[in-house]
Amino acid sequence: MPVYQQKLRSRLQDKYQRISEGMSNHGDSTRKANQDFHFIFLLPFRELNLIQKNLSLVDLLNHLHTETKEFNSADYDDYKVMFIFDGLDECRLHLDFENNRHLSDVTESASVDVLLTNLIKGNLLPSALLWITSRPAAANQIPPECVHQVTEVRGFNDPQKEEYFRKRINDPSLADRIVTHIRSSRSLFIMCHIPVFCWISAAVLERMMGKAESAEIPKTLTQMFTHFLIFQTKLKTQKYDRKYEIDPRQARKTILSLGKLAFEQLEKGNLIFYEEDLKESGIDVREVSVYSGVCTQIFREEFGLQLGKVFSFVHLSVQEFIAALFKLLSFSEQNTGLLKGEVDKALQSENGHWDLFLRFLLGLSLESNQTLLQGLLRKTVSSFDINQETAEYIKQKIRENRSPEKSINLFHCLNELNDCSLEQEVQTYVSRTGARRLSGIKLSAAQCLSSCGITQEGCAALISALRSNPSHLTELNLNYNKPGDSGVKLLSALLEDPHCKLQKLQ
Repeated sequence: MPVYQQKLRSRLQDKYQRISEGMSNHGDSTRKANQDFHFIFLLPFRELNLIQKNLSLVDLLNHLHTETKEFNSADYDDYKVMFIFDGLDECRLHLDFENNRHLSDVTESASVDVLLTNLIKGNLLPSALLWITSRPAAANQIPPECVHQVTEVRGFNDPQKEEYFRKRINDPSLADRIVTHIRSSRSLFIMCHIPVFCWISAAVLERMMGKAESAEIPKTLTQMFTHFLIFQTKLKTQKYDRKYEIDPRQARKTILSLGKLAFEQLEKGNLIFYEEDLKESGIDVREVSVYSGVCTQIFREEFGLQLGKVFSFVHLSVQEFIAALFKLLSFSEQNTGLLKGEVDKALQSENGHWDLFLRFLLGLSLESNQTLLQGLLRKTVSSFDINQETAEYIKQKIRENRSPEKSINLFHCLNELNDCSLEQEVQTYVSRTGARRLSGIKLSAAQCLSSCGITQEGCAALISALRSNPSHLTELNLNYNKPGDSGVKLLSALLEDPHCKLQKLQ
């Protein structure tokens, strides 16, 4: 998650309770560093979205932080102030930096979007510091000239992934088995850089592998999320209804309603929802506790806002999965054209907005996954022939597509379809494109090559590609591969090459 900072300084003040709660884990060093700031104002976009009336910057701060009402407008020029705008990706305001009117008086009233654009441009309180958090897809809403430094908050690295499971799972033997299983699936291991996905995987695998259940252990993202959904609905039934069987009609009604909300808001790019959004999707706000209850760890209601309630799924990936399930359930007939259309839609998205949704949709089209959801599905909505046609269509798009990022997601799609020719397709792609097409991928070498099952033949192909087009790689992680003695010798020879820029090889 990139963090945009204007006139960046690393010191924060532990001033208001809402801020200090988020900073409390940083300890004494943070508190000492924060002493250079007099005021830190947290302005979440999920609250700013709800303000409809015109008001001045002073009134806005008084509205959200009642402690400031005793200050005069001139006081803000005399103090060191930081504004934290949290969740730019949740913003529903039209931030028109080019056409919004100029505003420099903190007592002059305007709409919230005008106040924000002038604050970010430095017209209002030019001495103030700004810290804006955002998901990558929404970061381009801020003009580059208004951004003085960009930092990135990264997820778990490979050792941290293992550490999470070993701390989360009390049984060391079970933790070892779970880590081994996660590492055996490339797509699962990559996704574990997201802490929430580690939590989902731990919840599913601890239950399935710890109780010797006969069901197949999840190997794909779709299988993992499917089991998570089933477990959560069962958990609610056992906890609240004292039953051990899910009521199919109630579960289907709930999932369809949440799925409609998830899909419609995903189309709009919304990650949080308000009461009017729920009403538009046919959800009775008075019964919203039913939805957060049926899916206790999937859909949540937040009461902390001063201006109203806000709702969200526990993570964007959960919203994408529920949206894909709704899309599948809405298919009126077996039609491969529908799946091909979703492939095209994902390829046309410039920021990868539909990539994970597509992987889930294709995974859910498998009969094996639909069998797991037989309590929700009245009938199978796809077939082997349709999946085969879709897989061939994806392979065609891989051959036609020039974007390495898009091609990699299409390979993930083939994996979700359990396509037997996946390994052959990857080898064909690499031999055809070499490092030339892969050099633009914004992934670290560790992310790309660790746990890929590279043999000595694959190692030879990798080195050949690197030598044919010298890359800027300085670090290469080949842990959990099988290059063999000959592969190791080739790697050693590569390091001796004067054109090789590798500094660290694992």
